[in-house]
Amino acid sequence: MRVVLDTNVVVSALIWGGKPFALLQAAVDGELLLFTSPVLLAELHEVLSRGHLAARLENRRSSVERALASYARLAVSVTRLTVPRVVQDDPDYDHIIAAAVTAKAGCVVSGDRHLLAVQAYAGIRIVSPDEAMAMIGTAAP
Repeated sequence: MRVVLDTNVVVSALIWGGKPFALLQAAVDGELLLFTSPVLLAELHEVLSRGHLAARLENRRSSVERALASYARLAVSVTRLTVPRVVQDDPDYDHIIAAAVTAKAGCVVSGDRHLLAVQAYAGIRIVSPDEAMAMIGTAAP
């Protein structure tokens, strides 16, 4: 299954683990193909660089740069297309949709209520980490 992870899911995976981390592990195991974009990687860097998150990475004997590099190696970066306004309540999320369209992803995984409220766009499902984990059992990369 081809997937784009919202930055909030990647941060959650790298900092707290749980089901978001299981999604990263599924990609390592070849069960998912992850896609990102330069915009999403820049956003991930900005968020992970926030003091409290950078400190948590350091407590795990990592760093913002190592975490970002690991994720960048795991996910295929695509140069995004543009899409019309999709997420009315938060247009910043349109770049995630654009990356998913460019990657021909089957789903976007997010924890954001504005993005989850869209539910689907151009045949791409927008799901929570829990829903994505449930989908993995029947999906092939």
